[in-house]
Formats: sequence, structure tokens, C-alpha cells
Amino acid sequence: MELRNLEQQLAQFRSRVWVAGLFAAFCFSLVLARMFYLQVIRHEDLLEQAESNRIAVLPVVPHRGLITDRNGVVLANNYSAYTLEITPSKVGKLDEVIEGLKELIEITPRDLRRFKRLSEESRRFDSIPIRTRLSDEEIARFAAQRYRFPGVEIQARLFRHYPLGETASHVIGYIGRINAREKAQMEDWSDEEIANYRGTEYIGKLGVEQSYEQVLHGITGFERVETSAGGHAVRKLADSPATPGNTVKLTIDIKLQKMVEDLFGDRRGALVAIDPRNGELLAFVSKPTFDPNLFVEGIDVENWKALNESIDKPLLNRALRGTYPPGSTYKPFMALAALELGKRKAETVINDPGYWEFGGHRFRSHGDGGLGAVNMRRSIVVSSNVYYYILANDLGVDAIHDFMAPLGFGQITGIDLRGEVRGVLPNQEWKRNTYKRPEQRKWYAGETISLGIGQGYNSFTMLQLAHATATLANGGVKHKPHVLLATQDVVTRAETPAEVGPGESLGYKPAHVATVLSAMEGVTTEGTGTRVFAGAPYRSGGKTGTAQAVTIGQKDKYNAARMAERQRDHALYSAFAPADKPQVALAVIVENAGFGAASAAPIARRVFDYLLQGRYPSEDDIRATRLGQSGSPIGPFRPASEVEWPPAALR
Repeated sequence: MELRNLEQQLAQFRSRVWVAGLFAAFCFSLVLARMFYLQVIRHEDLLEQAESNRIAVLPVVPHRGLITDRNGVVLANNYSAYTLEITPSKVGKLDEVIEGLKELIEITPRDLRRFKRLSEESRRFDSIPIRTRLSDEEIARFAAQRYRFPGVEIQARLFRHYPLGETASHVIGYIGRINAREKAQMEDWSDEEIANYRGTEYIGKLGVEQSYEQVLHGITGFERVETSAGGHAVRKLADSPATPGNTVKLTIDIKLQKMVEDLFGDRRGALVAIDPRNGELLAFVSKPTFDPNLFVEGIDVENWKALNESIDKPLLNRALRGTYPPGSTYKPFMALAALELGKRKAETVINDPGYWEFGGHRFRSHGDGGLGAVNMRRSIVVSSNVYYYILANDLGVDAIHDFMAPLGFGQITGIDLRGEVRGVLPNQEWKRNTYKRPEQRKWYAGETISLGIGQGYNSFTMLQLAHATATLANGGVKHKPHVLLATQDVVTRAETPAEVGPGESLGYKPAHVATVLSAMEGVTTEGTGTRVFAGAPYRSGGKTGTAQAVTIGQKDKYNAARMAERQRDHALYSAFAPADKPQVALAVIVENAGFGAASAAPIARRVFDYLLQGRYPSEDDIRATRLGQSGSPIGPFRPASEVEWPPAALR
């Protein structure tokens, strides 16, 4: 019995050994298989992952390109400064960290409000600035106590700077931090474009900064660095430097721009000056302006409220987005339509008794008296309303629309700035699509009458009026308006001119154009603009205009002295010079300033003096023009070349 038990036990032991051996062999084979899988099959993939854990690729954000005017004056540049930044995901109690930082560095309530707003717009692992432009002393104090503040770093950053402040701010625009809406829009970009914005926190928001973002941004570089297990950089392995953005050179003459802004003073309005030969914008003024530097680091609540809630609307680009009835500046185009469509001959005479009755309604003209017999030339020179009441009725709203649309009225001009509005060039279809009630959708014949004098539903931008005036002055050949003159490669310094297509002829008969331009020249020699252009050493053509800001009853008389300032008429003037070979065409509006000859035409005269004669107005002349109390220039002019702008301190 003992031998049988021993043999049985030995057999059981051997079985267990074999099972254990087989199990061990199986497990070892699994280890070998796993090792083979990891070391052979997935070798390349795991090697890449290991390298990525050991090596970090950091984006190097490029310097943003400069913006200059046509003469090389810098309008936007960059400067470097140190910022104190917090990564919320890396700190414990954020409030305690901030209180500790206050002991070392001054952090104002404005800094805290901006930090809170940026935190709400950013992800927790983003680095958010809490103080910018640290002094050397502040940097030293923090460096000595840095160990106390994990997740807080000092970073060297480039900041955008607009050295001329408010001057030309609507044209230049500004940059700001990329917000959630812009991040969502960037998801539709190509992979290459998205890759180029890694590490970029700022983007163009308005004006040239926005419209030429891709040119100004540059090409992002990278640094390949070896990191420790804690994620700290040990050494740089390779780098590819960033390529700064290219310089954007504008067609704007900044000295002219500043001069016009000074002539406006505190008044509201806009001026657009165009070279009719190529569409270059020489001045693009909107008043009031704003300081774009306020937006670079994130505008504070007080400044934003002041700008956004101001009754003067300084953030509105009046030249691009402000729409106004053109008033009598529309009459030359109505005259051209009459000639081109065969509705009038230049010599046809009508009687202007001071009013015109239609459908039992009296449409008034100038004061209580009429202008008597007027032909086409005289109708423009003395600005007869009756002539154009009758003409508008003869043409009809649809014919007026179809003729004016190619000139750019109520259309997108295609300027290379974003945000342009269309305005309103009415016709019957427009009214049917605009209103809902049946009685509102119908076009009534009486509504056509006021269109002839630039009132009624007409509502255009100063860009559109200047563009149409430039087309007329250029013999009916129109060029797309643009602010880009050239781009300069930051590496090669080679300039690439803006691509400007050939002009488009609208097919007007030269004799018809000459008739209208001659009548506009008569405005400055014998008409409503005579006083302003007295003594000018060049010939010019123009048209004054007065546009209603509020409707005045037919039985009521306009009396500016009895009206609130913002209810008074707008003053307009459109013009070109020199008359024989126009080099500049413009449109200007001064809001609620009354008659165009008194407030708008004087600004146009000084623009022409500057561009054609190199003359800069005297200080007395600028003061008088701001008040609407100047005609022809007051006091001795100054050679424009001797007027320093910008001051050397701002260059």
C-alpha cells in the first residue's frame, strides 16, 4: 500500500510539474510574442512616440508685418515687452496665487478684469497674461520668488503698436486676441493655414489688419527641444526660424489724412479721395476716430463703454459703412442719365417757379422764389430742384436704378476692406422685397420725384459717391477702389505692386460726359462753390449738396437755428480736379452742418490745394474751417513738405 501511494504521489507531482512548465512556457511565449510585437512589428510607431515624449516641437510665432503709407511712414509696428502669465490648470487656488503676486507686482483692478475676461474666453491650459509690460525691477522681484508660484511664468511677447494713435484708425484697424467665434471659423481653414497659426494668439480685427491678415501674419517657425520627464526643456536640438510678415504699403497719404481729420475737428462725417486714373484711395477719413492701441491687450470696460455707447459712434466707419442721401450731388448723374437715355437735350429749357406740383402735392425748390428758365448746365450750376423733379418723373424709378447701378450706387464697390455696406438704390423690385404689407410694397409715382434730387429712399456711402464721381471724371471708365499700393517681402525687400485690373468703360458718349463735367466746373466759377474756389490756381468741378437728416413738412420752412443739432441737414460736396485732366475725385459729408458750400466744399478745396499745389492750410484756416466759417483759404499757406507729420518722436 505504501509503494502504491508513493507512485501515485510521484505521478501527481510529475503532472503538476508538466502543467506548471507548460503554463510557464505559455506565459513566456506570450512575453516573447509581446516583445516581438512591440520591438519588431510596432518598432517604428513606438520609437516615434518615445521621441515625441522626449522631444517637444514648439511653435515660433513670427513678427507681424509693418503697415506704412504711400510715402513709407510707419502706421503699425511691433515692440517687445515682458508679461506675467498664469496657466490656470497648473495652479492650485487661483485667488491665493493672485494675492501672492500682488505682493511682488502691481496688479490693478483693470488688469484683473481683463484677466477674468480672457479666462472666460480661453481654455484652462492656455497661458493668460495678468500683467503686461513689466519693468526690470518687477521681473527681478518675481524671479527671486518664482519657486512659490508654479504655473506662473514671465514671457517675452511682441505687442502691436499704432504710433499715430487715432489718425487713420478706421483704415488701419487693429488686432486682438483670437476669440471663440474666430476659432470656430478657423476650423474651416486648410491644414496648412491652421498649422501656420499654432501659437498665434492675435489676429486682425478691422481695417487693413483684418483684410490683409495673411500677408501681415508671416510664417510660423518651430524649435525642436529635448525635455526632461517633468516637461522642462533640456537642450535645443533643431530650429526653423519664423519668417516675419510682409510689409503692407498703402495708397493713403497719411499727412493728407491727418490734415483732413484736423479740418473736421470735433464734427462728424467722412471724406473719400480717389485717384480716378487707377482707383487708389488717397484719403479715407471717418470722424470721429478712436485709438486702436486700446484694443491690442484687450480693451477695458470703461473705454469700451465710452466708445460703444457714445452718441457720436466713433467705432462706425462712416466712409465705408455710413449711408446718407446724396442730396444735390446726385444731380450731375441724373443729368448724364437724361442725356444717355435720350430724355433731355442739354439745351432744353424748363421753367423753375420754385415748386412743382404732382398728384396734388407740391414739391418745393429754393425758398419762396424760383430760378426761372434753366437748361441742363444752369440746372447743375444753380442746383434747380424743379428741373430734376420733372426729370425723375420722366425717367421713372426703374430706369434711374438701371442707369445708376453700374456707377456703383447701392452696390458693393469691391474695395479691399471688409465690412462695406450696399446702401439703397431703390426700384420697384427692391420695395416689393423690403416691405411686408401690400400697401407698402407698391411703388407710388410720387415716390420717384424726390429721387431726382438725391432724397427719398436713396441712401449711399461716401465711398460710392466718390467712386461714381471718379468714374464720371475719368470719362466713364471706372476702376475698383483699393487701399493696397504694394507689399514688400521682408526677406528680399522686393516690392510687389497691387494687382489692379484694367478700367471698365461704361460706354458713355464723350459729348454727354463733357456736358456734365463742364456744368460741374461752372459750379466752382459761377455757382454755389464760387466763394470757396476763388483764387484757386487750378480749375476744378464740383457739386454742392444738402441732405435732410429728418423730414420737413411741405408747409414748414427749414430753420437750422430752431432745430436740434443732430436734426439739421447734412452738408455734402463731390468734386474732381484739375478739370482738364482729373487726378483726384472726392466726396465729403459733414453731418448736421447745413449747406455743402459752407461746410463741406472748404474741406475739398484744401485737399485739392494739398495734392495739386503742395499747400498746407494755416492754423487760422484750420480753425475757421472747423467752425464752417471759411471759404477760400485764410492766411498764408504752408508748403506741405515743411509741415512735419508725423512728428519725429512718433516715427
